[in-house]
Amino acid sequence: MHEKNIIIKTKDGNLDCRVFINNNINAPTIIFYMDAPAIREELRKMCRRILKNGYNVILPNLFYRVGTENNYPFNQKLYKESREELKKMITTMNNTTNEMIVDDTKYIINFIDHNFKNNKNIGIVGYCMSGRFLVCCGAYYAKKISAIASFYGVGILTNKTDSPHLLAGKIKGALYLAFAETDVWVPEKVIRKIKMIFSKLKNCKIDIYRSTEHGFAFPERNTYIKEAAEKHWDKLLNLFDKNLKK
Repeated sequence: MHEKNIIIKTKDGNLDCRVFINNNINAPTIIFYMDAPAIREELRKMCRRILKNGYNVILPNLFYRVGTENNYPFNQKLYKESREELKKMITTMNNTTNEMIVDDTKYIINFIDHNFKNNKNIGIVGYCMSGRFLVCCGAYYAKKISAIASFYGVGILTNKTDSPHLLAGKIKGALYLAFAETDVWVPEKVIRKIKMIFSKLKNCKIDIYRSTEHGFAFPERNTYIKEAAEKHWDKLLNLFDKNLKK
């Protein structure tokens, strides 16, 4: 097993990614969609855990249009303490549209098609801001994406014309939506609406992680809860094993 940095050419520029490659040539591939604080070692460690469970993993920098890990328009270390840096981060997040990531995913899937033997069934996982991207990509690339896992995903249901929930019916893969019990980004009333819509899908499972807050799966967050985080790992890997290792 090894990992390397790669560049995927898109119509908007150079999409920098970290690729984690399994020794098993038949290993399925997972695309790991970052949260708003963006690319960092914490995410790479999570990708390595997925890698060790029998998968290739691609970690794309979804903010490549504005910067990289070393020069984002916000300070990754200070956003928790500085309102100004938090505002910059949220602005960057909001400026990254569903359309952009759907388009980027087309290029990532093309990379998988040309570089991995097992390219039939792809899994995707994401956290926080990437919840909306996962639903959109799961719908647009329904023939390729067989397993989708979103944890405390933001923006899955909105009042906008590009709200991801409007595409729900096009998803063919197994979909797992997990939410924190208390989340200012995804309040209970929104979760109720999501349940009403997504529960109609044949292959959709929705979980509420009791006594948790947004970010509970990230070890470096003050909202981290080990028991909930390990449950999240069990659910995630079971989803992938069941739907990708055929």
